[in-house]
Amino acid sequence: MTVQVQPNARKSEIAGLHDDAVKIRLQAPPVDGKANEALIRFIADLLDIPKSRVAISHGQASRRKLVEISGAKADEAIRSVISLL
Repeated sequence: MTVQVQPNARKSEIAGLHDDAVKIRLQAPPVDGKANEALIRFIADLLDIPKSRVAISHGQASRRKLVEISGAKADEAIRSVISLL
């Protein structure tokens, strides 16, 4: 799943679509990996899955990231995020 991250937001939330990516606003600053950690925690909490099943595979230092969700129901999890838009 491709996400567009906006750090330093007022609150963490899904903000819609940005081109072909899910736009996610995060309260965390883009310093020392805090925004990446917040993104993983936000997606895991949103989908009610362990954080260990969520990983950023590309874009560690970018606002545009490729997030992978492991497990048998990963496709369902991604559809769940998109359905919240």
